[in-house]
Amino acid sequence: MERTVSPAAAAADNGTIAAAAAAPPPPASTSPPSAEDPALSLPGARFVRRHLRQLAPYTPIEPFEVLSARLGRDPSDIVKLDANENPYGPPPEVAAALGSMRFPNVYPDPETRALRALLAPGLGVPVEQVLVGCGADELIDLLMRAVLDQGDSIVDCPPTFTMYAFDAAVNGASVVTVPRLEGFKLDVDGIAEAVKESGAKILFVTSPNNPDGSTVSDAEMERLLSISPDCLVVLDEAYVEFSGEASRASWVPGRENLVVLRTFSKSAALAGLRVGYGVFPAGLAALLWRAKQPYNVSAAAEAAAVAALSNPAWLEETRLALVAERERMSGLLASEIDWLTPFPSRANFVLCAVAAGRDAGAVRDRLAKEHGIMVRHYSKKELSGFIRISVGRPEHTDRLLEALRGL
Repeated sequence: MERTVSPAAAAADNGTIAAAAAAPPPPASTSPPSAEDPALSLPGARFVRRHLRQLAPYTPIEPFEVLSARLGRDPSDIVKLDANENPYGPPPEVAAALGSMRFPNVYPDPETRALRALLAPGLGVPVEQVLVGCGADELIDLLMRAVLDQGDSIVDCPPTFTMYAFDAAVNGASVVTVPRLEGFKLDVDGIAEAVKESGAKILFVTSPNNPDGSTVSDAEMERLLSISPDCLVVLDEAYVEFSGEASRASWVPGRENLVVLRTFSKSAALAGLRVGYGVFPAGLAALLWRAKQPYNVSAAAEAAAVAALSNPAWLEETRLALVAERERMSGLLASEIDWLTPFPSRANFVLCAVAAGRDAGAVRDRLAKEHGIMVRHYSKKELSGFIRISVGRPEHTDRLLEALRGL
């Protein structure tokens, strides 16, 4: 089932709901593997489940070491604005905690008790409803494994975080897409129609949304939650710290069909240690404990997250610095680079439309090869004319602007 509209940044049309495809589509960041996929002819490939043999691989961002070798630049000369990482790093207490771990030879706490005890009061929820994962990505996959039967469907609202569609494909689920309207607004009417017609079990909503940074209002959330009591609404708040809005985690105890996901990757700058968490309805949480891997969060990751929470002043200072730099960068891009149109953002990145006549992918490539500046470009049709720029330090913005002026 798919609601077809024109690209989100262009004028939206009404579209129609079509029949759901029997097989889930590939993730947004890749093309489907061809019939000549060499992996399928390798020894052992025949043992893999049939739907996974057709799965397109997820395309991750390259780390500094790989970029350094590919670009022929020292890591210190690379400005990495392609993965929404926090350039200020975590509080100093994190390094101290990692350097003084007492029992690295012992398995970690399977219930991450220390971290959950710190998180629950701030979220305004019982500790029993908080689960921690190896990044929020693990919790997305865990939810699908626990909730979806083969052939069930989810509703996805692209352009958005592509892991929803990817994990659905891994789990043998169908993806019902309801593309966003002009200005990347949610098509709430289209979502309601899609959920009712498809019987989707999960609806994924991201606020602020990646890649454009738009947010979902309370009224929109209330309506989404009311569409169907049998559809679980998963609200991904990976970037909520930069939005100026309160988390909706405290809504969960009063709503059976709401899950809220958060992460330490962005605001707390722990992307490399993979710590995410979620707030789940009580019954769902109790049963997810049975399905999750017992030692899914390493002792180092939990120690780092606990240490990060011990210095809220640092977290707030870096958050404010990134919000201020986001506004400064957006203003400079709008006023000085006439072939880029930045969209309003409530996250730690800015999506920019590239003017007709310029190739957005070529802009990405030239910034990387000629200047050592990494930005994100998407191959999917509705985003092919855009680049997404993560917010860095002021000196990173200055170097970016200097490079863009010369393109």
